[in-house]
Amino acid sequence: MRTRTLVTALAVVLLLAGCSSGGTRDDGRITLRFLSLAWQEESVEATRDLVEEWNAAHPDVRVEYVQGSWDSVHDQLLTSFEGGEAPDIVHDASDDLADFAYGGYLADLTELLPERLKSDIPPRGWQTVTFGDGIYGVPFLQEPRVLIANAAWLKESGVRVPTPADPWSWTEFRQVTKELSGGGKYGVAWPLKEPVSATLNLSLSAGGRLFHRGADGKVTVRFEEGDEVVPRTVHEQVTTDRSASPTTLGSGGSDTLPGFFAGKYAMVPLGFSYRQQIARQAPDGFDWQVLPAPAGAGGLTQGVSPQTLSVAEDCPHKKEAVAFLDFLLRPRNMVRLALGDWMLPTGSRALADPALHTEEHGWATGTALAAHLRPAPAQTVRGYPEWKDKVATPALQEYYSGAIGLDELRERLEEDGNLVLARYQR
Repeated sequence: MRTRTLVTALAVVLLLAGCSSGGTRDDGRITLRFLSLAWQEESVEATRDLVEEWNAAHPDVRVEYVQGSWDSVHDQLLTSFEGGEAPDIVHDASDDLADFAYGGYLADLTELLPERLKSDIPPRGWQTVTFGDGIYGVPFLQEPRVLIANAAWLKESGVRVPTPADPWSWTEFRQVTKELSGGGKYGVAWPLKEPVSATLNLSLSAGGRLFHRGADGKVTVRFEEGDEVVPRTVHEQVTTDRSASPTTLGSGGSDTLPGFFAGKYAMVPLGFSYRQQIARQAPDGFDWQVLPAPAGAGGLTQGVSPQTLSVAEDCPHKKEAVAFLDFLLRPRNMVRLALGDWMLPTGSRALADPALHTEEHGWATGTALAAHLRPAPAQTVRGYPEWKDKVATPALQEYYSGAIGLDELRERLEEDGNLVLARYQR
C-alpha cells in the first residue's frame, strides 16, 4: 500500500508539473491549470464542455483541463503543494481543505468572490469552506445520504413507506428492517468499508456532534448520547437482529448493488449520486425508489462535505481564476454539473430548477432534503484525515462487526483520537 501510494503521488506530481510555474505565455495569454476530479461519464463531459465554452469566450485566459482522481487525493495534493507544482484551480471536498487552508496552500477568496456567487449559496454552504477568518473554496455540489429501496419488496411487506415529510425514526427503521428480514434475506445492507463519514454525518440527525471546540479554539472528541444512536443501530442490526448483512460491512457502495438487484437486501443506505449506477445497472423491470434517511432528535439533519473549487495560493492570476469559477458556477452551469454527477447543487437558483424536482430517479426526494444539510462535524478539524484513518475507521469497523463493545469504541474514539488531534493543535 505504501509503495502504491508513493507511486501514485509521484505520478500526480509529474502530471501536475508546471501547474503554477508562470501561467503566462509569450503572446500574453494566461493559462490556468484546472485539476478536476469529475469521474462519472456525464460529469466529465459536462465539465470539459464548460471549459471549452469558457476558452471560446475568453481567448486571453485559457483554462487547461487536468483529469485527477478521488483516490488518495489528500496525499496527492499535499505532495504537489509542497513541491511547488500545485494546479491553479483545485477540485476537492470541503472536509479535506482544513490542513491545506491552515497550511497556507490555498488562497483566501473572501475579497475575490463576486456578490452574485456569495449571495446564491446559503451561509451554511460557506461555513463548510470557512477556516478562521478566510474562505478557501466554493462549495458547489452536495449529496445527502438516502435509502435506496426495493420498491416491490416494501409494497409486498406492507411496511409504512417514509417520505421527507414523515420519515422513519431510527427506532422504526430498526423495526422495519427486522420485519423485512428472514429466509436468508436482509432488511438492509450497510456498505461500511469507509465507515467514518457515514456515521458522523448521519449522527447529526440524532443530535450527535462528536467534535467539540472549546473557548480556546481547540477541538476535543466526546462520544455522547446523540453520537451513540447511529452506531448502536447498525451494531444491533448486524449482531442482534440479524436484519443487516454482516458480509457487506467491509464493502463499498457499488459492491452491494449485485446483491441488491438479486433480492438479497431490501434497502441499501447510499449517497444520492449512486442512483446513476443503479439506473444504468438495474435489471429490466427492477423497481427501486429513493427514501429519506431516518430521523432522530435533530430531524432529517445530516452532515455533508460538499465538493469544492479552490484557488492555489501560488496561483499568479487569482482574479482570472475566480472569474472562471464564477462562470463555471452560474446557475444554469451548476445545474449541468449537478445532473452530470447526479448530485444536488449548492446554489439556491440552481436548486430551484425544475429538472431537479422530478419524481423520476428520486430527484424530488433528494431536493426535499437539501434544506436539512449541514456542514459535516469534522469540517474544520485539523488532523481529521489522520484521526479518521488511524483511529476512527478501525474502531468503528470492529464495533460494527461485534469485535468490540460500545464502551471500548468510546474509549478509542476519545482517548486515542484526542492524542492525534492534540498534535495538530499545539
